Amino acid sequence: MTSRSKPASAGLNSQLIAGLERLGSALRAQAWSEAFARGLTPTQGQVLTTLRTHRGEGLRLLDIAEALSVTPATASETVRALVAKGLVKKTQALSDGRAIKISLTKQGEGEALAVAQWPSFLLDAVDELSDEDQTAMLRGVLTIISSLQGRGYIPVAQMCVSCTNFRANAHPGEPKAHHCQLLDAAIGDPELRAQCADHAPGSAELQAENRANFMTAAGDPKRRLPVVPAKPPAIR
Repeated sequence: MTSRSKPASAGLNSQLIAGLERLGSALRAQAWSEAFARGLTPTQGQVLTTLRTHRGEGLRLLDIAEALSVTPATASETVRALVAKGLVKKTQALSDGRAIKISLTKQGEGEALAVAQWPSFLLDAVDELSDEDQTAMLRGVLTIISSLQGRGYIPVAQMCVSCTNFRANAHPGEPKAHHCQLLDAAIGDPELRAQCADHAPGSAELQAENRANFMTAAGDPKRRLPVVPAKPPAIR
């Protein structure tokens, strides 16, 4: 087993986790507040946003349960309530007449768009970070999510690192070190996506390779974002 270097200061890991817990608590509290105001539950809101993100003919019930990390029974009960509200509908899949797909109604599309705005209360706080800090935070969050996915703690999210079209550190030493085969273009850390409607899950081997290359790219000093000096004040 390889040894892991200790944090630069005692308790750094635990403080980072404590900070993430505080952010999670704020998101949950806001979700309950917004959901109650709209006559929904947070889980119903999650189903709406999940269906909005996954375009096409809809999702199976098991797909929804897996995406939300809930039991099929919970997913079924939630979908039943949303059908009763007229926000989602069940139809037979075009590709398989035996399969039932769940999708948004026109009213559900509008509600899902409103639900997607629930986390917007954090935008002002995030805007206080510099572009460099936002990019570093995005990379850190994606790394944590990818690591948890690799260990099976959470389902695969629609992010670059788990996508079949993504190649981490395909252009070593360049500011835009990664490559998106869907766009056929090099992309940098600021362009990474934590949620992409065009996401297609890669194989387990490719995801593991991308995670390893993603971390290798993080340690490349040539890839550090350039610091743009502030313009000197105009001399009057």
